[in-house]
Amino acid sequence: METFAKKRIEIVVESPLMTRVLTLLDGAGVSGYTVLPVLAGRGKDGAWHRDGVVGRTGTMVMIFTIVDASKVDEVIEPLFKLVSRQIGIVTVSAVDVLRPEQF
Repeated sequence: METFAKKRIEIVVESPLMTRVLTLLDGAGVSGYTVLPVLAGRGKDGAWHRDGVVGRTGTMVMIFTIVDASKVDEVIEPLFKLVSRQIGIVTVSAVDVLRPEQF
């Protein structure tokens, strides 16, 4: 079966920033994305979990999308500007997809 090279962009941010990230993705013409709750993790400041957190403040989400390699810079530049001032990370990795027309 033939596969096609694309890039997966993952963004982990505090929940209150989710709408701003989605607006940036929409503005960059990203065809789709998925948002997942982040339940726990460990970072440079140690372990954390969302148990006992009330409301969206202090909770995290992971947003991921798959784009063509030619679109990566256009997508991540505004994301970096946003995340560099907040708690969060952005990663880009290579993936292979079966239906390139979806991305």
